[in-house]
Amino acid sequence: MSDKFEGGCLCGAVRFLATGAPKGVFWCHCQSCRRHSGAPVSVFVGIELHAYTVTKGEITKFKSSPGTTRGFCRACGSTLTCEVRQLPTETHFHVGAFDDPTQFEPSKHFFRNEQLPWLHLK
Repeated sequence: MSDKFEGGCLCGAVRFLATGAPKGVFWCHCQSCRRHSGAPVSVFVGIELHAYTVTKGEITKFKSSPGTTRGFCRACGSTLTCEVRQLPTETHFHVGAFDDPTQFEPSKHFFRNEQLPWLHLK
């Protein structure tokens, strides 16, 4: 795995660069993530706050629920980040926001109790 990871939104208005090893890669099954992404499950890559920079544009943020702030592109609406109060030193980037998401493989699940019953994952 590389130690530099680039990514951005669908329209290219937002670009970012992350360096170093990710804190983790995980599935999130919560309803809030489903609604934000429009997908049945989200996969996140945890990056330390000091280990990434926005190199173009700006990630627009909103508080989606108590203790949770989500980020997206203001121009195209691409889902980009999720930050939670319980982990104040990291940002979770949606795996699909990376230029090469094949570099990341989820190793754990969160909110498995909210997993859709028809979704079968390893």
